[in-house]
Amino acid sequence: MLGFLTKQPLSLLCSGLRIRGLSVLCAQSRKSENPAYAIHRPRAMASSSSSWELPLVAVCQVTSTPDKQQNFKMCAELVREAARLGACLAFLPEAFDFIARDPAETLRLSEPLGGNLLEDYTQLARECGLWLSLGGFHERGQDWEQTQKIYNCHVLLNSKGSVVATYRKTHLCDVEIPGQGPMRESNSTIPGPSLESPVSTPAGKIGLAICYDMRFPELSLALAQAGAEILTYPSAFGSITGPAHWEVLLRARAIETQCYVVAAAQCGRHHEKRASYGHSMVVDPWGTVVARCSEGPGLCLARINLNYLRQVRQHMPVSQHRRPDLYGNLGNPLP
Repeated sequence: MLGFLTKQPLSLLCSGLRIRGLSVLCAQSRKSENPAYAIHRPRAMASSSSSWELPLVAVCQVTSTPDKQQNFKMCAELVREAARLGACLAFLPEAFDFIARDPAETLRLSEPLGGNLLEDYTQLARECGLWLSLGGFHERGQDWEQTQKIYNCHVLLNSKGSVVATYRKTHLCDVEIPGQGPMRESNSTIPGPSLESPVSTPAGKIGLAICYDMRFPELSLALAQAGAEILTYPSAFGSITGPAHWEVLLRARAIETQCYVVAAAQCGRHHEKRASYGHSMVVDPWGTVVARCSEGPGLCLARINLNYLRQVRQHMPVSQHRRPDLYGNLGNPLP
């Protein structure tokens, strides 16, 4: 009965190309007739021009190291390329600023939100004229002097470079995965105190989260019920959990909330002690992966079709069918 919903007519699944050593997938078609820029569209929409009026988002995949200047150079190159291709919003992964070798180095390299690095990104947003989702900044908060610990802070900048939202990661990744090594995020990081209400952007209303948060569906349900249309999970998934859980969890969060899910990821080897899985992607509200990065640093792009999102929710109104009288208020709307 709902089979037609499995084909999202305005998603982009596109060919890849290489530019300046970086992989770019789902590039917007260009007047140059270069086949590398061609967008592969389903036959049903081949004659439609309305798809080009939909907002385009870019998902950046990087390999951060302890070298903050080099990391900024790589991220800035991807953001500029996203702007050149017509994106209105670019997503960067968790730890876009750096990935340190140990907690002591993490604390030493961290900065306040008013520091030099965030100023560089505010200038980049203004220069490129697009919004930036900075998916996990090592933030020295106002309590730094007392705690000597930081926050894992997701910062959202508008196209004028203004900070419009900050979300501090609420679920810290303290795990021991055989073959991947222990991770103790709490050694250097304080959990955030609250969720943030979804923010209106040129691509839709965005709910902010970070990496390990995706394992807690209550968070995604709360953001969706507060009005989110796009959920973000900027991440640095490991090489063991990545193949097993990454795509499965992202598609599950999209299906259960009927939201787009955008997940920018770290990839490759950061230093001798750590590597990340990569596979950045965009998932539509039906659970279909509509854009995906290849191996290595690069970006992928997809158009956000909110009419399609509303269609999915109309034909399968799961939010109206919940029974809090049976299982409580999990995912209760934010105040």
